[in-house]
Amino acid sequence: MIFDPMYIVFVGPGLLLALWATWRVKSTFAKFSQVSIASRKSGAEVAAELLERSGIRDVRVELHQGFLSDHYHPGEKVVRLSPDVYHGRSVSAVGVAAHEVGHAIQHQQKYGAMALRQSMVLPANIGTYGSYIVIVIGFLVQQTGLIWAGIALFGLVVLFQLVTLPVEFNASTRAKEQLVATGIVGREEGQAVAKVLNAAAMTYVAALITSILTLLYYIYRFTGSRR
Repeated sequence: MIFDPMYIVFVGPGLLLALWATWRVKSTFAKFSQVSIASRKSGAEVAAELLERSGIRDVRVELHQGFLSDHYHPGEKVVRLSPDVYHGRSVSAVGVAAHEVGHAIQHQQKYGAMALRQSMVLPANIGTYGSYIVIVIGFLVQQTGLIWAGIALFGLVVLFQLVTLPVEFNASTRAKEQLVATGIVGREEGQAVAKVLNAAAMTYVAALITSILTLLYYIYRFTGSRR
């Protein structure tokens, strides 16, 4: 399985899509990092303002090291922003900051897809790190049950990524609407924000497609070896 050329046939297109999506989000973020917003507010200021306007007063906004390492941690109730976003006063910075606040709003409003996604984090992590090992062991000892168990574990990864899509798209929709509604960005700036967030969303789409292709490869590899 390690050097199986069929892996490239199945998964290669997904990997290329993932590389393209990564390049696109980085290039789009870089492009609009050079475009300042008229209000001159930083990503941190925008995040704090949107949280306040949404009536959320128990979520902190913190600086977090790393490039595009921005995220919302529901357990700790904290929006963590990378340096470029935290300090930035650009279209890219406020767009990403607002997106993470969108997740905080989802949490506060008990958005169903987000709750489901959180419940699947542990199973998905187990599937990510354990599925391949179980599948390989199953092939080595010729145990059909183990192979299917490994495939099922990887299926949890696919399911997790599928549930992640509406969570991410919904957070971006909330971000774009709130930024324009509050006047933090103008309508033209809002269109630029949409380009940044749409590029970021493609990374999740690419990850899902790659995982689906990987799952299909595992099924093909197993069923093909039994013929």
